[in-house]
Amino acid sequence: MSNATATSYEAADRSLSTVLAAVPADAWSRPSPCEGWSARDVVRHLVDTQRDLLTGHGLDLGPAPDVDADPAGAWRQHAGRVAAVIADDEVAERGYEGFFGPTTIGATLEQFYVWDMVVHRWDVARATGQDARLTDAELDRVAAGADSFGEALYMDGICRPGVTPPSGADRATQVLARLGRAA
Repeated sequence: MSNATATSYEAADRSLSTVLAAVPADAWSRPSPCEGWSARDVVRHLVDTQRDLLTGHGLDLGPAPDVDADPAGAWRQHAGRVAAVIADDEVAERGYEGFFGPTTIGATLEQFYVWDMVVHRWDVARATGQDARLTDAELDRVAAGADSFGEALYMDGICRPGVTPPSGADRATQVLARLGRAA
């Protein structure tokens, strides 16, 4: 089976996995744009939060991968397990009471976790000196996600308050500024 959630997740995973695979071994401890987090910590956050959502709904993702030993390998293992679980239409369509009201696992994955993968790909790329450009479609996703979260975007543990982009800033700089990031 394949569904929109699985398709969105796999697309975000491809781009993220490409960046993670290119991180030099000595760069994982570099600080990311996420205050207090290294590039490795960003990967740990992605794995842990996705695991929390899915295992919290009774889905089996197997043992947690070892992000400390091999962040890129841990992500590949984790993302493969998530992709297998969410490819099941019944999982993607399973309803529950979410933070913003009634929703489904698939909708939550698309609205927040795929969004998180795009934003944090940028963070890891920036931390490790890689090309951090986001496509127009990715910028659309990031902007729409920020819009959908409203003020919840700035709750503790989500994003820092927005910053003012420089005058005449490009679209990426403007969108990322909403997330407290200086592009």
